[in-house]
Amino acid sequence: MSDLPNCPACASEFTYDDGIQYVCPECGNEWSKSDESSDAEAGSGIRDANGNMLADGDTVTVIKDLKVKGSSSVVKVGTKVKNIRLVEGDHDIDCKVDGIGPMKLKSIFVKKA
Repeated sequence: MSDLPNCPACASEFTYDDGIQYVCPECGNEWSKSDESSDAEAGSGIRDANGNMLADGDTVTVIKDLKVKGSSSVVKVGTKVKNIRLVEGDHDIDCKVDGIGPMKLKSIFVKKA
């Protein structure tokens, strides 16, 4: 029995190893061996504006001026936010911004530092 992955397109079990990629003889689909490891991460996790995976404790940089709701304060471009905490919901990141205090950010407005 082969330990090669099934074809992601047609689920065929007759895939074969062709050097740097896998090939399905039934549907002709070809995919990279590195896709196998990234497929496990692709569905889960929170990504920044550049597509990098974020994790608890990361440091991120704000890429757009963000108005603070209910205040006249603004989080400026380039502000570094340390030790973020990922949460579920519309705003993905729980953090404390220096000079402003605790707040929630959307991951689309930050990049990994």
